[in-house]
This record gives sequence, structure tokens and C-alpha cells, in this order.
Amino acid sequence: MLVLTRKVGERILIGDDIVITVLDSRGDGVRIGIDAPRGVKIQREEVIKAVTEANVEAS
Repeated sequence: MLVLTRKVGERILIGDDIVITVLDSRGDGVRIGIDAPRGVKIQREEVIKAVTEANVEAS
């Protein structure tokens, strides 16, 4: 895992076509913006876990 310290407005580049920008920092949260091609899936881990757990309970 790569751990970085960034300030608001600074960016992280992943490959040639993904850019992550730090938009805001408040207390214990950070807002980020992600620019990526439409074909790249961007999902929050907690949402995927919740859906997976709901599917397991339903079956």
C-alpha cells in the first residue's frame, strides 16, 4: 500500500488516465474527486460489502 500526504488541490495520477484530486479536508474526512474513463468501475468498499451481505442473507 502506498501512503501519501496531500494538500487540498493536489493530485495523484494512476497510470495515464486516472486522476485523483483532493477537494476538501474537514476533521476526520477527506473529499476526493476521481477522473477516470467511463469503462473503469469506481465503487465504495462499504457499499459492495453491504450488497454482498444482503445477497448472502437472501439466499
